[in-house]
Amino acid sequence: MLEATLRTRLGSRHPRFAGAVIAGGETTIVIRGVAPESDFEIGSISKAITGLLYADACGRGEIAPATPLGELLPLGNCAAAGVSIGSLSRHASGLPRLAPAAPGSASMLRRTASLVLQGDNPYGESLAELLEQARAVRRLGTRPRYSNLGYELLGHAVAAGAGTGYRELVAARLSGPLALDSVYMPATPGELRPGALTGTSRGGRPRQPWTGEALAPAGGIRASIQDLARLARALLDGTAPGMAALDPVAKFGGPAVRIGAAWLTLDAKGRRVTWHNGGTGGFSSWIGLDREANAGVVLLTATAAPVDQPGFELLRELPAR
Repeated sequence: MLEATLRTRLGSRHPRFAGAVIAGGETTIVIRGVAPESDFEIGSISKAITGLLYADACGRGEIAPATPLGELLPLGNCAAAGVSIGSLSRHASGLPRLAPAAPGSASMLRRTASLVLQGDNPYGESLAELLEQARAVRRLGTRPRYSNLGYELLGHAVAAGAGTGYRELVAARLSGPLALDSVYMPATPGELRPGALTGTSRGGRPRQPWTGEALAPAGGIRASIQDLARLARALLDGTAPGMAALDPVAKFGGPAVRIGAAWLTLDAKGRRVTWHNGGTGGFSSWIGLDREANAGVVLLTATAAPVDQPGFELLRELPAR
């Protein structure tokens, strides 16, 4: 029944997908066109993971929401150094959505054009290059806005506060304790595992993998459907680290949506959904939780067409607790 529902919801735009539904204390997984162990780019669901690690580090006393970014990362006296990591966690720092070009590197506009025309990875920077980009920010905005740059910096800052690197932090506090063995962050294409899928555009054209040390906290994590389903269960039963990240603290993008640490909350037709989506050049993803009903949905596809609508619809149709 679930397989037929997912096929209908996702349609022909998603020939390769994996979905998981958590309801009634049970998890059901459906796959089409991929192996069960295949790993997908989860895009900005990486931010949701970073939000958990941020909240966990705050709870440990390693950092605090008011801690300036420049106390954790070597940014000098640039504009970005003065923003608080708490503002980064809820996209309220004023940093731009994308990083400005560091000296000697291609502009993000040119990189985006290469992505659209050739399927190239628009990211790929090292942490050192990310810090150069952050130092190139001359002026902060005045309104909250979604920032990939902000979450890249937040993840590496949280790791620095814990005295480690971002990949090591994820392993020590999330993927290790929850046994999420497929979760990893390739810095280069050469670090892709054998089960790594190649994503495609909406029109079916292959896309380069989105790899990069700098990108990991904002959009560079890969995972299998089994492990994201396991993460969803841990979020529902409260055993995941940094659960405070799911609690909304501010409005975001209008009166109907509120934000915690990356995680968004929306009242959708009588059900309060806590969620995040993701999209890269060749993948799309969605994770949604109805915490009151103890239900969740995870969708991963190896095509860039979004899956938000079928995710919301499927979660809304699940029975209450």
